[in-house]
Amino acid sequence: MFDKLDLVEKRYEELTKMISDPEVISNQTEWQKLMKEHASIEDIVLKYREYKKTQQAMDEAKEMMEDKELKELAEAEYYEAKEKLPQIEEELKILLIPKDPDDDKNIICEIRAGAGGEEAALFAGTLFRMYTMYAEKKHWKLEVLNENETGLGGYKEISFMISGKGVYSRLKFESGVHRVQRVPDTESSGRIHTSTSTVAVLPVVEDVEIEINPADVKMEVFRSSGAGGQHINKTSSAVRLIHEPTGIVVECQTERSQFQNRDNAMKMLRTKLYEIEKQKQDSQISNERKSQVGSGDRSEKIRTYNYPQGRITDHRIGMSIYQMENFLNGDIDEMIDNLIAADRAERLKGEDE
Repeated sequence: MFDKLDLVEKRYEELTKMISDPEVISNQTEWQKLMKEHASIEDIVLKYREYKKTQQAMDEAKEMMEDKELKELAEAEYYEAKEKLPQIEEELKILLIPKDPDDDKNIICEIRAGAGGEEAALFAGTLFRMYTMYAEKKHWKLEVLNENETGLGGYKEISFMISGKGVYSRLKFESGVHRVQRVPDTESSGRIHTSTSTVAVLPVVEDVEIEINPADVKMEVFRSSGAGGQHINKTSSAVRLIHEPTGIVVECQTERSQFQNRDNAMKMLRTKLYEIEKQKQDSQISNERKSQVGSGDRSEKIRTYNYPQGRITDHRIGMSIYQMENFLNGDIDEMIDNLIAADRAERLKGEDE
């Protein structure tokens, strides 16, 4: 590990010189690339330097312990440093885990009603509200891209973009099947129904990451409409894009401008194509070990919301929270923190093997 840390520190020092070079600064594209790399390893280098400083303090205190007058003070410094070293070492191991390159990206989230008819659509609406309130708490921006409402206020499907710092790193583990167990308002006998909705969280990608041949994309325009045919526009501003090589279809109809809807639809298409490429790469890289938390399989049941017991259980980490109202009001950080910790532990274990 320490050989690797020496190399990282050496690279950091090289980058520090390069980003101060006027010739490099004049090439803004190259400079920004180097600045990004510099920032990505800075935490590791600073922690490593703290480790070396603590190690040095321990060694010096050990030598000072030979001096009778300084022995008591030196012993205190020695044991303080000795106690601190393993903690810093663990922090270094975590920092050395390869970072998900998508963690800092914005996301496009798609929620679709699954099994359960109208009750599933209402639950999709509940999940959308939960993520909306979570985004508000984090001061993130949420923009609805496409929605298909039902008469009772639920959604057959809804797509939205969330922009902000570290959005994907916090929400990527939400992908999968969310199951709800509750008595629907429409149920007169009081029987508990089980319904599902699927959530897909996809990192938004830039134009340079995924190139799309315009000839491969067929565009259709139509008039957007709300639930039950309400809010019908007089102009055909809604946009549907069909990527013919893959058969992927995306729609956007929430903006009044056809240009804006097309722009958002292209973001959705690019994001879906990136996901396909990413899944190919992930399967090649990690065939030998599939992370329990981070598989992101949309067919996998990840969480159950049991209303009668007021319990939310995440099946991947076996964690239950008994604060249904708060959770659905966007207080989901405790669950997310535990999912991140479990994924980190799994990957740390993979690094050690």
